[in-house]
Amino acid sequence: MNTRHLPSSVGVRRRELLQVGSSALLGLSLGRALEAQAGVGKSAGLTPRAKSVILAFQTGACSHHDTFDMKPEASAEARGPFKPIATTVPGFQVCEHLPKLAERAKKYAIVRSLAHRDNNHLMSTHHMLTGHFQPGGFFDKVASRDDWPCYAAACDLLRPRTDAIPSGVNLPTFLMSAPLTWPGQHGGLLAPKHDPWQITSDPNAADFKVDNLTLAAGMDVDHLEDRRALLAEINARQQVLDRNEEQKRLTNQQQLAFSMLTSRGLHEAFDLKREPDAVRDRYGRHTYGQSLLLARRLVEIGVPIVQVNLGRVQQWDNHANIFATLQNQLLPPVDQGMSALLDDLEASGRLAETLVILVGEFGRTPKINAQAGRDHWGYCFSGLFAGAGVQGGQVIGKSDAMGAYPLSKAYTPDDVGATVYTSLGIDPESTIHDRQGRPLQLNLGRPIAPLYGSSNDA
Repeated sequence: MNTRHLPSSVGVRRRELLQVGSSALLGLSLGRALEAQAGVGKSAGLTPRAKSVILAFQTGACSHHDTFDMKPEASAEARGPFKPIATTVPGFQVCEHLPKLAERAKKYAIVRSLAHRDNNHLMSTHHMLTGHFQPGGFFDKVASRDDWPCYAAACDLLRPRTDAIPSGVNLPTFLMSAPLTWPGQHGGLLAPKHDPWQITSDPNAADFKVDNLTLAAGMDVDHLEDRRALLAEINARQQVLDRNEEQKRLTNQQQLAFSMLTSRGLHEAFDLKREPDAVRDRYGRHTYGQSLLLARRLVEIGVPIVQVNLGRVQQWDNHANIFATLQNQLLPPVDQGMSALLDDLEASGRLAETLVILVGEFGRTPKINAQAGRDHWGYCFSGLFAGAGVQGGQVIGKSDAMGAYPLSKAYTPDDVGATVYTSLGIDPESTIHDRQGRPLQLNLGRPIAPLYGSSNDA
């Protein structure tokens, strides 16, 4: 990776700054805002059905050849050792290490012709998490406030909330590896007040808790109003911090923090101990499973966008030893957790109003390399889509015999973004404004119409 470009003030520096204004007094470092802004534009054509979106992101990029687009007839250098197995949908096969998802194939659709032209992790991650090419993008361009807003940030702008529920939550990792901070995780050009709430605790840990929802020792809700008055006085006198966008954000965050601290629904959503042991066991007692369970609980209380990072930075970046890594470490927990999530959402009726997406930033090369891994490949990859009107049990798109390029219509991350926004009832053609006040179109893609049974995709 290119290490010449240092990360912007995203992540650690931002959190440290927030602590100056509120943590010392309240034991919290909460980041959200309540300012209401513009509405949406004209309809994108599909009926909005989603109240929430769960985006399960395979950071580092999963191999489509070894999961949902296997090529058993290809040469050995392309097909790998894994065997395809039948699903409950005739003619549709998946990898043998995804047996639970094979049993649930009628609940989801697979798009096998996702594609873009980039093979860089950072730029491609930005593209997938925002539905827009990174402005001024170049190899390993780190996160900045010139980036496009993530889905949660745009949702917060166009659908501002007035309750204690955040518009977006990212968990359980922040994609950062010094000196690089992955773009696409925050509000970008919309400013910090629209950033999603970032959780960096492992939901599978025995002592899991979200400190942002925990009062300082010895404090109770009855004393919050006194502390609010004291905090306001200190903030009014505080002149040592530069008056930049990060500092301006503090007051709104502190106000919302008081609301969140007294939100019983939010507290309960993060309390995984409220789930029966049998349910937690079904998801799997691992980070992937418990993170997906937490995502389910968050959409149940109305969080519109939940992004679950399935692993640390580049967890799926398997340039070597790919098959043992997939078989023993990566595919089983995804198979278990995603299957339990789909089952629970369907059983509760929430699958009809929750769009679920499983995808990475690109695919892997058709040719297995000398280290028995697969390298970066943006020209063709697969994604799983379920819920909110998506017609399950179908495969959309087709790749060539090597899984190298789409043979049918290619769908870009822009189209994924248009699908997310349209499903939520947000017009992809909505106007947003950059930091200079210039109008910009939110998204340039088109919804993936075949997901909803439409063949009109010219």
